[in-house]
Amino acid sequence: MKVLVLGPGGREHALVRAMLADPFVREVHAAPGNAGIADDVTTHEIDAQDPAVVTDLARRLGSDLVVIGPEAPLAAGVADALIEAGIPVFGPTRAAAQLEASKAFAKQIMAAAGVPTAMARVAANDDEAREALCTFGAPYVVKDDGLAAGKGVVVTEDLDEARAHAAACFAAGGTVVIEEYLDGPEVSLFVLSDGHTVVPLAPAQDFKRISDGDQGPNTGGMGAYSPLEWVPASLVEEVVTRVAQPVIDEMTHRGTPFAGVLYVGLALTSRGMRVIEFNARFGDPETQAVLARLTTPLGGVLLAAAKGTLDQIDQLNWSPKTAVAVVLASENYPDAPVTGRRVRGLKKAGRVEGAHVLHAGTTQRDGKVVSSGGRVLAVVGLGDSLDAARSTAYESLSLIDLEGGQYRTDIALKASRAEVTVTGPAAATA
Repeated sequence: MKVLVLGPGGREHALVRAMLADPFVREVHAAPGNAGIADDVTTHEIDAQDPAVVTDLARRLGSDLVVIGPEAPLAAGVADALIEAGIPVFGPTRAAAQLEASKAFAKQIMAAAGVPTAMARVAANDDEAREALCTFGAPYVVKDDGLAAGKGVVVTEDLDEARAHAAACFAAGGTVVIEEYLDGPEVSLFVLSDGHTVVPLAPAQDFKRISDGDQGPNTGGMGAYSPLEWVPASLVEEVVTRVAQPVIDEMTHRGTPFAGVLYVGLALTSRGMRVIEFNARFGDPETQAVLARLTTPLGGVLLAAAKGTLDQIDQLNWSPKTAVAVVLASENYPDAPVTGRRVRGLKKAGRVEGAHVLHAGTTQRDGKVVSSGGRVLAVVGLGDSLDAARSTAYESLSLIDLEGGQYRTDIALKASRAEVTVTGPAAATA
């Protein structure tokens, strides 16, 4: 089949790479892509958030499946237009994508579905924010209610900082969701759905803060690894039973069935599992690590989700190896990234055994790869152990040169030292 992948980032490069490894996929296109994707497949410079433009391109290419990577095209209704045109699409409709586009809506769905999550209040002005912050106390958790590319959350002990973030959201015309703080390690789980059937992928853990030791501001994600040897053995089944299936059923009950991938962000707290957030698409950079281990051809699975036949696929198969993804970001990311700088050493990095490089914010200029975004690329290392995978990823990354480039040196380090633990009710099933 022919597949069109929409999006410009590292997640999309991982999806393209997985499609190219699928023997049932004979042709892959991407729009708009990046420098690395353009080396692998034909790219098309279009506005991927324009439903009519995307639909026209899919028709011209004769695409059998369109895979939507980022959140913005989903919120713009690209999936709706493709469905109306009769083109199979992996990605939810605009109404279903509200699970990510509005954190307040997601809280409503979780309440209706009986999903365990943090207590929360929606605030539309400073007085409401101050009252909610005082109710929950420190650490303060303030979330922009809309899409913020993974950077709309502030977790702080400083009340003034929390109120300032809320005020900035109000000034931009938005509202905020203020929550109780959830302790314990975080886990990311992707769940595929066709609106009825739920198929989980392998859990991963990502690292949001810019600096080692989880210091500095939140980012879109600075690294990830999979699998997680420290999670309870029953976690995936519990998430499907208590979270994913009830949410998918509730969305269908409301007349807005969710077909695509539901990203479930979890905290394994001292009081048990709690949902932090939902995304309506593959998370970045967890996708880079998770798909590196998937041995089942991906194209057919995503097509089944698009066509409502997930109940007919075989069980997914996974490599026993561990994958670690480390992100290289531009200078001054996430505030005001410096772009337009040469990225050198990519070929050497790609020749490290067990490693591959996935581009994110890159473009071609005069035949050279230059940075074009905050997160420039991710290096994925595969190994027989977490230590081996980390070693491979960092060896490969050390060969890449980007002036002012920054990356964390501690991705998956605590897990490799067995320093990640689960306490409370969830630990009983570990």
